[in-house]
Formats: sequence, C-alpha cells, structure tokens
Amino acid sequence: MISCKKKSSNIIIQDKIYYIFSYLLLIIVFILVAYPLYFVIIASLSEPNAISNGDVIFRIKGFNLRGYKTIFRSSTIWTGYRNSLLYMGIGTALNLIITLPAAYALSRNKLKGRKIIMLLFTLTMFFKGGLVPTYLLVRKLHLYNTFMIMILINALSVYNLIIAKTFFQTTVPQELIDAAKIDGCDDLRCFISIILPISKAIVAVVGLFYAVGHWNSYFNALIFLRNKELFPLQLVLKNILLKANAIIALMPQGSRDAIEEQQKIAQSLKYGVIIIASLPILIIYPFVQKYFVQGVMIGSVKG
Repeated sequence: MISCKKKSSNIIIQDKIYYIFSYLLLIIVFILVAYPLYFVIIASLSEPNAISNGDVIFRIKGFNLRGYKTIFRSSTIWTGYRNSLLYMGIGTALNLIITLPAAYALSRNKLKGRKIIMLLFTLTMFFKGGLVPTYLLVRKLHLYNTFMIMILINALSVYNLIIAKTFFQTTVPQELIDAAKIDGCDDLRCFISIILPISKAIVAVVGLFYAVGHWNSYFNALIFLRNKELFPLQLVLKNILLKANAIIALMPQGSRDAIEEQQKIAQSLKYGVIIIASLPILIIYPFVQKYFVQGVMIGSVKG
C-alpha cells in the first residue's frame, strides 16, 4: 500500500515537472515568435535615431508617424491596396473553384486513371517550363500586362490539391456518398450540398494558403505587369522604398542635413511598409483560425 502511494506521488511530481517544462518552453517559443512583430510595430512608431542607437527595445521612443505619412501620401498606395484585394479575392475564389472539385474527384476510387492523373499533376511540381517559356506563352495568349494574368498565372497549386485530396480521401466516407445517391443526388449536387458543408476546415486551410499567396505575390507582377495602375501593393511598396533610397543616393554630398533627414524617413519607411503589407492578413486570420487549426490537425492525425 505504501509503495503504491509512493509511486502515485512520484507520478504526480513527474507530471508537474513535465507541465512546468512544457509551459516554459512554450513561453520561450511565443516570445521568439511574437517579439519580432512587436519590435516592428514599436519601431515603425519611434524616432529613427532611437532605432539606430538601439534605444527601441520594449517600448516606443519618440512617437512619430513620419513613415506612415510618407507612405500614405503616395497616390499609388490606395491603387495598390485595391488591386491586391481584387487579386486576392477573385484569385482565391477561382483557386477554390478549381482545386476542391479536382481534389474531390481524385479522392474517389471510381475515377478511372486517377493515379496517372495524380502523377501528371505531381510531375509539374518538379519539372516546369521555366520563366522564358512562361513569358512567351503569356504574350502569345495576350495576357501580358492585363488584370487577368495575376488571377490565372497561379490558378492551381498542386501542393494544395494534394492536401485537399488527402482530406477528402480520409475524412469523407464512401457510405455517405452512396446514401446521398440513393436519395437522388447526382455528383455535383452531392459535392455542393453535402461534401462542402462538412469540409469547412479544409476550405479554410486551402483558402488561407491561396489568399496569403496572392497577397504576397510580387515576382509575377514584376515580370508580367508594366501598367502602374495594375500593380499590387507589394510592388507599390517596393517602388516607394526604392524611390526613397534613390533620393538619398542622388543628393549632393554637401547637403548632410538633408541626407540625414531622408535617411530617417527611409528608416521609418522600412518598418511602416512591413506593417501595412501584413495588416490585412493579420485581420483575416482570426476569423479562419478555428477552421485552420482543425484542418491542420485532421491532416496530421488521419493523413
């Protein structure tokens, strides 16, 4: 009896030690992840001199909005925001319309040749035509320097297709589909009315992946767009930073005070640009976080 009590007390002590260690580790990881974002926020609102001197560590020093004023003074910033929101909204909708039905079809055993089709999809992840053939194809299709090129260039991600296919294959039972067909549902109605409502988790996960990809899209715009009215926000912000650095480089060497002033503005611009570029995704994520975590966990447990 005494030995049993000792064993149980030892187990309780070991559990406490484990939980304490786990919480400490999680706190350290949280600090390592959260502090850079916190630093960018306080640095974007602090005096550039304080940042250069290393005085900005935990709180704002010399509150100022000079960087944000310079960014929003640009007439192209709102155009860039509008374009990025349109690219993200329309592009993500198209991505989901293409990816989810394809993934569902490939997850069903009755689809003939599905392994060969999946192999062809997978090969595109390793072998691509390259930048020059893609550029020539875009010019040939008359999509160069158009709104639609930013929507169609990444209409399907094979990685997201594999994630969605695995989800449908391991989560949606064939018995459910058979029961729906007995009740008179065809494949399309079954997918829209039954499969999608029970697959909110994977829709949120894949949708978020696509949305972040569209929002951060920079290289495609740099290659395929020339009209500044079509530039996404990332390209607009890049041009603002380059313009600020170019002004500093072209200033006469004698105007030291003016150069220092422009360097201060450029210092504030860097952190302000990060906040402006990240803000929409940070706003969207809390609304899909529940489904996002659920979808990732389902894939990890059943995949």
